[in-house]
Amino acid sequence: MVVNFLSLTLIVKFMSLINKLKKIVGANNVLSDPTELLVYECDALTTHRSLPKAVVLVSSTDQVSKTIKILNQENVPFTARGAGTGLSGGALALEGSIIIEMAKMNRVLEVNYMDRYAIVETGLININLTRRVETSGYFYAPDPSSQTACTIGGNIAENAGGPHCLKYGSTVNHILALKVVLPSGEVTMLGSQGIDTIGYDLVGLFVGSEGTFGIATEATVRLQRLPETVKTLMVDFLSTEEASRAVSSIIAAGILPSALEMMDIVTVQAIEASVFASGLPVDAAAIVIIDLDGLIVDLEVETERVKQICLNQGARSVQIARDQTERLKIWAGRKSAFGAMGRISPDLMVQDAVIPRSKLPIVLAKVYSIAKTYNLRISNVFHAGDGNLHPNISYDGRDKDEVSRVKTACREIMELCVGVGGSITGEHGVGADKIDYMSLIFSENDLKTMLSIRDCFNPKQLANPKKMIPSLRCRAY
Repeated sequence: MVVNFLSLTLIVKFMSLINKLKKIVGANNVLSDPTELLVYECDALTTHRSLPKAVVLVSSTDQVSKTIKILNQENVPFTARGAGTGLSGGALALEGSIIIEMAKMNRVLEVNYMDRYAIVETGLININLTRRVETSGYFYAPDPSSQTACTIGGNIAENAGGPHCLKYGSTVNHILALKVVLPSGEVTMLGSQGIDTIGYDLVGLFVGSEGTFGIATEATVRLQRLPETVKTLMVDFLSTEEASRAVSSIIAAGILPSALEMMDIVTVQAIEASVFASGLPVDAAAIVIIDLDGLIVDLEVETERVKQICLNQGARSVQIARDQTERLKIWAGRKSAFGAMGRISPDLMVQDAVIPRSKLPIVLAKVYSIAKTYNLRISNVFHAGDGNLHPNISYDGRDKDEVSRVKTACREIMELCVGVGGSITGEHGVGADKIDYMSLIFSENDLKTMLSIRDCFNPKQLANPKKMIPSLRCRAY
């Protein structure tokens, strides 16, 4: 009887909360049926799953603020979500969280070409900003591989990168100001539209905080002028070691490509066997894709220098795209690599780590060795220019033994990358997936300091709980 009474009390309390949320956003914009919630049980990293208590589809900053105020009053945790393309479990609804879905907040509010900025709602899909401004000669630089689906807000949460961040920098370098709803429901502005802001860099602190400081609802972002011309090279090698040496040699020569990407034979063969086939040579051990941009007069010389460097390092062939059509065809394969992996197995563990470029040959060899030790199929497609690795393990999530081997291999790969002076993530974030690896690169005092900063924004730990920083409260307090 006591158990039934408690259950009934919780149900009544939950339904009361749902009714309050419906009054804010409308009955059709609150999802609580289990069949509706299945869509939100994971992000693109399907290894981690957790069903939210409910999903609230918001359309304005005011709705976000009112929703969070109620959740704060009821001590109910919440997690912001955009397109769900994240690869760290960052958008999972843990601890009984309610998801605040931002996809409806997708407008471009203002474009200022004179001062080179745009103000956008954070549910805007990344590529749609560039599509809006490119006819006027501008673009938005951060370009994750999922840019046709991922949102600006998700990019801000994870400090997303992308192929062209080698030259232009990651998301944090392109955010001037943010309108933020704090975990209390208060709305505040961080940063300004100017080049610099007096005082603490709160925008820099917020970008990459993975939703643990609150929810950004609007962003003022930098716009870049389109370069006069772009040259794209596709270079194939008969060994990953030669390809890795070529990557380091290009940078060492003082050349800064806008993009410098690498794919191995497993990745290329998966792409060419899929609907994303783009004419890549399937017998190459590794392919390097290089973008050079700038003035026409400079690029002719620079392109020839890069070609010669690659040939000197053992390249079998160097293809230079003759026009925009050929450029897009080369990049189509790279941008579709993760989707093509579905041909290999039902599930894919996408890892993300950073190492010094000079360590690429030894680290890649050891990554393949780890996969062989655990009888796993691994592929590599990554931002070689800045040493941002993406070892991908194809597996069957229904096979418990294989899942266990995947987890063990992932930890060894992380330890390997840290051991050569690297880090556990370059752009995908820590989320729920890498939270146990934080102690590999941070001391307990470091983590305590991070928790103290988080508590300034999020004292009740309601915003995206159990993410990014492992809790030390049981020991610290």
